[in-house]
Amino acid sequence: MGRRVEGSVLSLEFWIGVDGGGTGTRVRLERANGDLLGVGEAGPSALGQGIEAAWVQIRLALDRALAQAHLTERFRWADAAIGLGLSGVHNVEWRDAFAAQDPGFGLFVLDTDAFTTLLGAHAGQPGAIVAVGTGSVGEVLFADGRRRGVGGWGFPVGDEAGGAWLGVRAMQIAQAAMDGRMPAGALAKAVWAVAGGDYESLLTWSCNAGQAQFAQLAPLVFETEDRDPRASVLISRAVHEIELMAHALDPDRQLPFSLCGSIGRRLAPRLTPEWAQRQKAPEGDSSYGAVWLARRQAAQSHDNTSL
Repeated sequence: MGRRVEGSVLSLEFWIGVDGGGTGTRVRLERANGDLLGVGEAGPSALGQGIEAAWVQIRLALDRALAQAHLTERFRWADAAIGLGLSGVHNVEWRDAFAAQDPGFGLFVLDTDAFTTLLGAHAGQPGAIVAVGTGSVGEVLFADGRRRGVGGWGFPVGDEAGGAWLGVRAMQIAQAAMDGRMPAGALAKAVWAVAGGDYESLLTWSCNAGQAQFAQLAPLVFETEDRDPRASVLISRAVHEIELMAHALDPDRQLPFSLCGSIGRRLAPRLTPEWAQRQKAPEGDSSYGAVWLARRQAAQSHDNTSL
């Protein structure tokens, strides 16, 4: 999506992979031969949080990777291929606005963070993933090149099992306990300690919070699981939502499956035996997959120009 290819891409010196989501950005910097030079991290670069803001965080993460590799002074945009897997790319208006600000990379390839997560998890090969972090999404790549996604509808109506989804439900429990609709358990009290222990404070926090803020409540669900049955129920619901996505992606259960993302890693040991036996550990993360994305496009471009 939003791809622009210029020049002799296979001879580019640097290969960059970007994973941009609602909580943070991770950049991977490699040489053409695949050697890792550096990594950098910065704030969120999901397109729904603003195009300019996304570029600011991506450049900051790239600057940190270049500094780690001691390449800040000699780096030029035109010498580098960049693959970006960003949350929000499904929105065509956001995607095109973001791509229009490409500063001049030798190869520029833009796709969803779900697809780069899939490429990273299966090293560019066919397979299925469910990625659960701040949000959630599932994607599958078939042997014939077809791809399909499920979920990923976004905050606040979708992203089942994700950190923000868990956080919203934790807040609902805290609110219900605040006004006496249910007893105040360990989860409600943990939320109060973060967001405020009185009606006005809790309401103000809830009204001002966005996706990232609600996702910050998700760890409280895991921390209180052994002391609060409502937290345990939330975790069981999250696992069920993950398995529904996995089944929708590959109902015939023919492809390798990986559960990815920060929340996904915490929930992986809780999968039912059928899915626990099927899942494989991801080979790499979304930034690794974003480099694969750039290399795939470069190879295709080279093949087309060689015909």
